Amino acid sequence: MALTNTSECNIYSQMQPFTYIYYLIFLIGFIGSCFALWTFLQTEHRKCMNVYLINLLTTDFLLTLALPVKIIVDLGVAPWKLKIFHCQVTACLIYINMYLSIIFLGFVSMDRCLQLTQRYKIYRIQEPSFAKMISAVVWVMVLFIMVPNMMIPIKDVKESSNVGCIDFKTKVGRDWHVFTNYICTAIFLNFSAMVLISNFLVIRLLYQNKYTERYRSVKKALVNILLVTASYIICFVPYHIVRIPYTLSQTKTIITDCFLRESLYKAKESTLLFGVSNLCFDPILYFYLSKTFRLTVTKTFVSFKDKHVPQDQEMHGEKISQFHVSVDTAVLST
Repeated sequence: MALTNTSECNIYSQMQPFTYIYYLIFLIGFIGSCFALWTFLQTEHRKCMNVYLINLLTTDFLLTLALPVKIIVDLGVAPWKLKIFHCQVTACLIYINMYLSIIFLGFVSMDRCLQLTQRYKIYRIQEPSFAKMISAVVWVMVLFIMVPNMMIPIKDVKESSNVGCIDFKTKVGRDWHVFTNYICTAIFLNFSAMVLISNFLVIRLLYQNKYTERYRSVKKALVNILLVTASYIICFVPYHIVRIPYTLSQTKTIITDCFLRESLYKAKESTLLFGVSNLCFDPILYFYLSKTFRLTVTKTFVSFKDKHVPQDQEMHGEKISQFHVSVDTAVLST
């Protein structure tokens, strides 16, 4: 039987199963992000695409700071003060990462689309200096929306397992929280449109050039944009389907049924797992979208292989070098 008495409704229990997946995401994402950082440090960033990808990498490191705290809190072993810190700071870092990732993936799709559809024109938005400026504006905008959630004073709450982050917020804090939810949903919808329009334009270009020499290069670009779109849909669409109903459930006067509130909370946490999984997908995107990143990775592994070739295999050296040349040629041609 569903409880309707909100004071007896504990929707925050049984979170331990989520922590194992969060831990796996953190481990894979942290290793991938560190390798991506090392690789980007070896390259020069003369293209607009690399500027957006570096900003995407920066947001990923914010997420790696937040996930360990969330894991401890969800395990139920966090001290009360750490839970308060999570609600005020690290939970906000997760959402900062999410919406910065959405925005920069939108810019990546647009830039890739312009490279193909307007290959003989260079728009201002495709210049690295402009990309740096617009990235700075995006950071300021998102932080302006999110940071008040950290700064607005909270109220004292008696220590209990049946307390969620929303319970710490004052009326002003709750109002700003709801406001930011709607603003962030608008960001998601607008940049989803940008990703879909970019896909449509490239697909149309592919169809128009299906009998020309340009078909192969357009097809490769389409694969890259579809990869971004697949990552975008998997990570962010499920969460935003659940977000509005969940936000309404936090206002207990609108949704009072305990079973429904608990179901929406579990749905939100489940889809949030997809949201933070962009930490694992992003290093793959760096490899496929950045030629300089891909070239650096290939050269690193090729040189590592050269150092570990046994002396008794020197007779195969000519074949190995030919293989290396073919790899570099393939990398430079994409």
